[in-house]
Amino acid sequence: MSAASLDLTSAEEASSRLGISRASLYAYVSRGLIRSFSSPHDPRQHLYALEDVEALVERKARFRRPTVAAATALDWGLPVLETSITQIRDGRLFYRGQDAIALARAAALEDVTRLLIGALDENAFRRPSRMPAPLPAPAFGPHAFVAQAIRLLAEPAPRETRAAEVAAILRLTAAAASGGDPGTSPLHRHLASAWKAPPQAVDTIRRALVLCADHELSSSAFAVRVTASTGASLRNAVITGLAALSGPYHGGMTERVRTFLDAPGLLPHPSFRHRLYPEGDPRARALLENVPLLASDATTLQAVANASGDRPNIDVALVMMERAYGLPVGAAFTLFAIGRTAGWLAHAIEQRSQATLIRPRARYVAAEEKLSS
Repeated sequence: MSAASLDLTSAEEASSRLGISRASLYAYVSRGLIRSFSSPHDPRQHLYALEDVEALVERKARFRRPTVAAATALDWGLPVLETSITQIRDGRLFYRGQDAIALARAAALEDVTRLLIGALDENAFRRPSRMPAPLPAPAFGPHAFVAQAIRLLAEPAPRETRAAEVAAILRLTAAAASGGDPGTSPLHRHLASAWKAPPQAVDTIRRALVLCADHELSSSAFAVRVTASTGASLRNAVITGLAALSGPYHGGMTERVRTFLDAPGLLPHPSFRHRLYPEGDPRARALLENVPLLASDATTLQAVANASGDRPNIDVALVMMERAYGLPVGAAFTLFAIGRTAGWLAHAIEQRSQATLIRPRARYVAAEEKLSS
């Protein structure tokens, strides 16, 4: 995001709002907590992103009021649990310490699944999985795909090793979208073949699956961890993730993006920004690399960027990729869900290893008090 699209403030004002010295302000800048820009009027003077300053002011207020901090922790607030799976830092995404964008250049979803889980038999995906027969016709989009995948995952399953169970769950989610048994084929090749995608789309499908594999403690990942903490099976934990992902403010956002792209001049555009990436979602940039966007989509993207400074997030990129390659309508969500299954499995396994029940408390508010607040 450029300085022109931001509200900026002086060092004196930023320091005053935060109640800190200039030296502390510069320390915040060096740690990436506050963005700094050269003044257009005096290159020797620096200005500071006001939204970053206000975010820190709010964060400090939360620390001073523990009840407020606890109440807001579940809304993009303070970290509520520890994980060794995924980290988002300085506008970058890391899987087990490895840059996800770099991994997306060559890795397959199966490789990333082994990485995210940490200790998984390297032969996990070299053996076929047992599939129900006959498999249902392929389904796409939040409601149809989620219902289909849940139906397959809810089928009685034999006792399996962890590696076999992980491979089977991933393949079942892919089968819900393809209508066929992936066998031991890489999932991106299986999906591309089932969807009759053009040859140039195969590698982009692979990248999409890798880039969607995990995203720290998203709503669906948290739902998965809550379920796993009760001792539920991996299949049931993934079912929870699928249900959460289908909502219009999570994976279902792809449907809102598609509706906007179909009539960009008639509808207000959904926010392209991602709160964890002030400078733009790196997953979207990596996914759209070399994708031949539809001329109308490229025009819309440029118009939005000119008007608001917004760059596409992963939801936008998935839909534009779907349209560019003529994939089945709804494939954007489907790719998101299949890729994210890898992360859900990792979160469920990590949570179960901690043998701790996730059970937060609620602060009771009388109905009369709630209505008046």
